[in-house]
Amino acid sequence: MVSQLNPLQSKGFTLLEVLIAIAIFSMISMSSFTIFNTVIKSDEKAKIRTERVNELQRGFLLIERDLLQIAKRSIRLNGEEPLDDFLYTDSDGFSESESTLAFVRHGWTNPGLLLPRSSMQSVAYQLNEETFERLHFNFVDAVQGQEPKVRKLITGIEQLNFEFFYDKKWQKNIINKSLPQAIAIELITKDYGLIRREFLVAGDSAATSKQSASRQSTPRQSSSAAQTGRSR
Repeated sequence: MVSQLNPLQSKGFTLLEVLIAIAIFSMISMSSFTIFNTVIKSDEKAKIRTERVNELQRGFLLIERDLLQIAKRSIRLNGEEPLDDFLYTDSDGFSESESTLAFVRHGWTNPGLLLPRSSMQSVAYQLNEETFERLHFNFVDAVQGQEPKVRKLITGIEQLNFEFFYDKKWQKNIINKSLPQAIAIELITKDYGLIRREFLVAGDSAATSKQSASRQSTPRQSSSAAQTGRSR
Protein backbone atom coordinates (compact mmCIF):
# COMPACT_ATOMS: atom_id res chain seq x y z
CA MET A 1 0.00 0.00 0.00
CA VAL A 2 1.55 3.28 -1.14
CA SER A 3 1.07 6.10 1.31
CA GLN A 4 0.36 9.50 -0.12
CA LEU A 5 2.84 12.32 0.80
CA ASN A 6 1.54 15.30 2.72
CA PRO A 7 1.73 18.36 0.44
CA LEU A 8 2.54 20.65 3.43
CA GLN A 9 5.65 18.63 4.31
CA SER A 10 7.13 18.71 0.78
CA LYS A 11 6.71 22.49 0.25
CA GLY A 12 10.03 24.56 -0.05
CA PHE A 13 11.47 27.83 -1.44
CA THR A 14 11.07 28.53 -5.09
CA LEU A 15 13.88 29.86 -7.25
CA LEU A 16 12.20 33.25 -7.49
CA GLU A 17 12.04 33.59 -3.69
CA VAL A 18 15.72 32.72 -3.35
CA LEU A 19 16.68 35.32 -5.98
CA ILE A 20 14.62 37.99 -4.24
CA ALA A 21 16.25 37.20 -0.89
CA ILE A 22 19.73 37.40 -2.44
CA ALA A 23 18.87 40.73 -4.09
CA ILE A 24 17.62 42.21 -0.78
CA PHE A 25 20.72 40.99 1.06
CA SER A 26 22.97 42.49 -1.66
CA MET A 27 21.24 45.88 -1.45
CA ILE A 28 21.62 45.96 2.36
CA SER A 29 25.29 44.97 2.07
CA MET A 30 26.01 47.66 -0.54
CA SER A 31 24.28 50.32 1.57
CA SER A 32 26.25 49.31 4.65
CA PHE A 33 29.54 49.35 2.73
CA THR A 34 28.76 52.80 1.26
CA ILE A 35 28.02 54.23 4.71
CA PHE A 36 31.14 52.60 6.18
CA ASN A 37 33.32 53.91 3.33
CA THR A 38 31.91 57.41 3.73
CA VAL A 39 32.66 57.38 7.45
CA ILE A 40 36.25 56.25 6.83
CA LYS A 41 36.86 58.95 4.19
CA SER A 42 35.35 61.64 6.42
CA ASP A 43 37.58 60.53 9.28
CA GLU A 44 40.68 60.65 7.03
CA LYS A 45 39.78 64.14 5.79
CA ALA A 46 39.19 65.32 9.36
CA LYS A 47 42.60 63.97 10.40
CA ILE A 48 44.31 65.70 7.47
CA ARG A 49 42.63 69.02 8.27
CA THR A 50 43.45 68.68 11.96
CA GLU A 51 47.10 67.97 11.20
CA ARG A 52 47.15 70.93 8.81
CA VAL A 53 45.68 73.30 11.39
CA ASN A 54 48.13 72.02 14.02
CA GLU A 55 51.00 72.60 11.58
CA LEU A 56 49.91 76.19 11.00
CA GLN A 57 49.43 76.84 14.72
CA ARG A 58 52.85 75.40 15.63
CA GLY A 59 54.55 77.43 12.92
CA PHE A 60 52.95 80.74 13.88
CA LEU A 61 53.52 80.06 17.58
CA LEU A 62 57.25 79.64 16.94
CA ILE A 63 57.32 82.80 14.81
CA GLU A 64 55.53 84.77 17.52
CA ARG A 65 57.99 83.55 20.16
CA ASP A 66 60.94 84.70 18.07
CA LEU A 67 59.48 88.10 17.16
CA LEU A 68 58.46 88.88 20.74
CA GLN A 69 62.11 88.46 21.78
CA ILE A 70 63.68 90.34 18.88
CA ALA A 71 66.89 92.18 19.82
CA LYS A 72 68.43 95.43 18.64
CA ARG A 73 71.57 93.77 17.41
CA SER A 74 72.99 93.64 13.92
CA ILE A 75 73.97 90.48 12.11
CA ARG A 76 77.44 89.51 10.98
CA LEU A 77 77.59 87.03 8.08
CA ASN A 78 80.57 84.99 6.89
CA GLY A 79 82.98 86.91 9.09
CA GLU A 80 82.26 90.24 7.40
CA GLU A 81 81.47 93.61 8.94
CA PRO A 82 78.26 93.88 10.97
CA LEU A 83 75.22 95.01 9.06
CA ASP A 84 73.69 98.40 9.75
CA ASP A 85 70.10 97.22 10.19
CA PHE A 86 68.54 95.04 12.86
CA LEU A 87 66.36 93.28 10.29
CA TYR A 88 67.84 91.62 7.25
CA THR A 89 65.82 90.90 4.11
CA ASP A 90 68.53 90.60 1.46
CA SER A 91 68.65 86.95 0.41
CA ASP A 92 72.03 87.15 -1.35
CA GLY A 93 74.07 86.66 1.79
CA PHE A 94 71.86 84.56 4.01
CA SER A 95 69.96 82.04 1.90
CA GLU A 96 68.92 81.21 -1.64
CA SER A 97 65.30 82.20 -1.08
CA GLU A 98 63.84 85.40 -2.52
CA SER A 99 61.68 85.99 0.56
CA THR A 100 63.84 86.04 3.69
CA LEU A 101 63.62 87.75 7.07
CA ALA A 102 66.59 87.46 9.45
CA PHE A 103 67.21 88.99 12.88
CA VAL A 104 68.67 88.31 16.31
CA ARG A 105 66.52 87.27 19.25
CA HIS A 106 66.95 86.99 23.01
CA GLY A 107 66.01 84.10 25.25
CA TRP A 108 67.83 81.12 23.75
CA THR A 109 67.99 78.97 26.85
CA ASN A 110 71.43 77.87 28.02
CA PRO A 111 70.98 76.43 31.55
CA GLY A 112 74.04 77.08 33.71
CA LEU A 113 75.95 78.28 30.65
CA LEU A 114 76.88 74.68 29.95
CA LEU A 115 77.04 75.23 26.20
CA PRO A 116 79.77 77.48 24.75
CA ARG A 117 77.33 79.94 23.20
CA SER A 118 75.36 83.06 23.96
CA SER A 119 71.71 83.27 25.00
CA MET A 120 71.11 85.29 21.81
CA GLN A 121 70.31 83.54 18.56
CA SER A 122 70.37 84.61 14.93
CA VAL A 123 67.33 83.25 13.12
CA ALA A 124 65.79 83.60 9.70
CA TYR A 125 62.58 82.63 7.95
CA GLN A 126 62.45 81.76 4.28
CA LEU A 127 60.40 80.04 1.58
CA ASN A 128 62.17 77.07 0.02
CA GLU A 129 60.48 74.66 -2.40
CA GLU A 130 56.96 75.55 -1.22
CA THR A 131 57.99 75.06 2.41
CA PHE A 132 58.17 77.78 5.04
CA GLU A 133 61.40 77.17 6.96
CA ARG A 134 63.18 78.46 10.05
CA LEU A 135 66.97 78.72 10.02
CA HIS A 136 69.34 79.38 12.90
CA PHE A 137 73.05 79.27 13.64
CA ASN A 138 74.76 77.93 16.73
CA PHE A 139 76.47 81.29 17.22
CA VAL A 140 75.09 84.79 16.78
CA ASP A 141 77.78 85.80 14.28
CA ALA A 142 78.05 82.98 11.78
CA VAL A 143 81.57 82.19 10.64
CA GLN A 144 82.43 81.54 7.04
CA GLY A 145 81.48 78.07 5.86
CA GLN A 146 79.03 77.38 8.68
CA GLU A 147 75.73 75.97 7.47
CA PRO A 148 72.53 76.95 9.28
CA LYS A 149 70.23 74.39 10.85
CA VAL A 150 66.93 74.21 8.99
CA ARG A 151 63.56 73.36 10.48
CA LYS A 152 60.55 72.92 8.21
CA LEU A 153 57.48 74.64 9.62
CA ILE A 154 54.64 74.89 7.09
CA THR A 155 54.29 73.07 3.78
CA GLY A 156 52.19 73.85 0.73
CA ILE A 157 53.17 77.54 0.54
CA GLU A 158 53.10 79.23 -2.85
CA GLN A 159 54.20 82.75 -1.84
CA LEU A 160 55.68 84.52 1.18
CA ASN A 161 55.55 88.27 1.88
CA PHE A 162 56.62 90.49 4.78
CA GLU A 163 55.29 93.92 5.79
CA PHE A 164 56.52 96.31 8.48
CA PHE A 165 54.52 98.80 10.53
CA TYR A 166 56.22 102.19 10.80
CA ASP A 167 54.64 105.53 11.72
CA LYS A 168 51.05 104.19 11.78
CA LYS A 169 51.17 102.51 8.37
CA TRP A 170 52.26 99.25 6.76
CA GLN A 171 55.08 99.27 4.25
CA LYS A 172 57.30 96.82 2.38
CA ASN A 173 60.65 98.40 3.17
CA ILE A 174 62.61 98.62 6.41
CA ILE A 175 63.71 101.92 7.94
CA ASN A 176 67.44 101.92 8.58
CA LYS A 177 68.66 101.26 12.13
CA SER A 178 65.19 100.94 13.63
CA LEU A 179 62.70 98.23 14.49
CA PRO A 180 59.05 98.39 13.42
CA GLN A 181 56.17 98.34 15.87
CA ALA A 182 54.76 95.21 14.17
CA ILE A 183 55.63 92.71 11.47
CA ALA A 184 53.07 91.05 9.19
CA ILE A 185 53.63 87.71 7.50
CA GLU A 186 51.49 86.74 4.51
CA LEU A 187 51.38 83.13 3.35
CA ILE A 188 49.55 82.09 0.21
CA THR A 189 48.70 78.42 0.74
CA LYS A 190 47.34 75.88 -1.69
CA ASP A 191 44.42 74.85 0.50
CA TYR A 192 43.42 77.92 2.57
CA GLY A 193 44.54 80.70 0.24
CA LEU A 194 45.89 83.88 1.85
CA ILE A 195 46.79 83.69 5.54
CA ARG A 196 48.00 86.90 7.20
CA ARG A 197 49.30 87.15 10.74
CA GLU A 198 50.44 90.36 12.44
CA PHE A 199 52.89 90.25 15.34
CA LEU A 200 53.69 93.04 17.77
CA VAL A 201 57.37 93.92 18.09
CA ALA A 202 59.23 96.04 20.64
CA GLY A 203 59.95 98.60 17.94
CA ASP A 204 61.31 102.13 17.92
CA SER A 205 58.10 104.08 18.28
CA ALA A 206 59.94 107.01 19.82
CA ALA A 207 62.42 107.15 16.98
CA THR A 208 59.76 107.21 14.30
CA SER A 209 57.79 109.84 16.15
CA LYS A 210 60.89 112.02 16.42
CA GLN A 211 61.52 111.62 12.70
CA SER A 212 57.96 112.63 11.89
CA ALA A 213 58.18 115.55 14.33
CA SER A 214 61.40 116.78 12.74
CA ARG A 215 59.74 116.63 9.32
CA GLN A 216 56.84 118.72 10.58
CA SER A 217 59.09 121.25 12.35
CA THR A 218 61.04 122.11 9.19
CA PRO A 219 58.26 124.01 7.36
CA ARG A 220 57.27 125.79 10.60
CA GLN A 221 60.81 127.11 11.01
CA SER A 222 60.89 128.33 7.44
CA SER A 223 57.53 130.06 7.83
CA SER A 224 58.64 131.78 11.03
CA ALA A 225 61.80 132.97 9.28
CA ALA A 226 59.70 134.37 6.46
CA GLN A 227 57.49 136.25 8.93
CA THR A 228 60.59 137.72 10.61
CA GLY A 229 61.88 138.95 7.26
CA ARG A 230 58.57 140.61 6.47
CA SER A 231 58.46 142.40 9.83
CA ARG A 232 61.92 143.82 9.19
